[in-house]
Amino acid sequence: MLLSIPNVLTKDQVATVMRELGQGAYEDGRVSAGLIARDVKQNLQIKRDAEAAAKCAPMILEALKRSTPFYNVALPNKIHGPIFNRYDVGMTYGSHVDNAIMGEQVAVRSDVSATLFLCEPDTYDGGELVLQEHQSERRIKLPAGHMIVYASTNVHRVEPVRRGSRVAAIFWIQSLVREESKREILFDLNEILDALRKKLDGQEAMALSSIYSNLMRQWAET
Repeated sequence: MLLSIPNVLTKDQVATVMRELGQGAYEDGRVSAGLIARDVKQNLQIKRDAEAAAKCAPMILEALKRSTPFYNVALPNKIHGPIFNRYDVGMTYGSHVDNAIMGEQVAVRSDVSATLFLCEPDTYDGGELVLQEHQSERRIKLPAGHMIVYASTNVHRVEPVRRGSRVAAIFWIQSLVREESKREILFDLNEILDALRKKLDGQEAMALSSIYSNLMRQWAET
């Protein structure tokens, strides 16, 4: 499952976040990496107890609550993050898979990962998020305020930045539905229901909605 979600943040919200992050205290990004990923991670991140993080995180989490596409694809139960990272010239993050369990005080199983881009693509060169899918790769570089959501089991990397700085917010979601294949079925069914809702009569729409709800009852973990 891979979904690009536009305009999670407005332009004004992006400007506010970037202003706060520009004044924030950064540390070596390896402090949040697993043992294997630590060897291939070269970036910076805002300290978790920094004032900038305290101001920006609630704004982003509130935006996620309002995003219907995010809810439909991730079916969020718990969210770890956001962590705000920055890649300056020469920085990169080699191929890795996200840790299965995120968080220290509250454990979050990483079923779904998300990157919220905070810089416009023309302000930096390189820095693409590259997702490996079977025998192919997807190279992703979205406008500021847009987000990419993907399964945490995907091998992925961030290409070296050649000019400027790449700033993003990343977070991990423990889904109500653990298995990716089941989340895909629910997402597809919901998309079909939305597309057909105006064409169906009340009973037909209710029947499809009941199927969705009953599958959620069988598959959801709370």
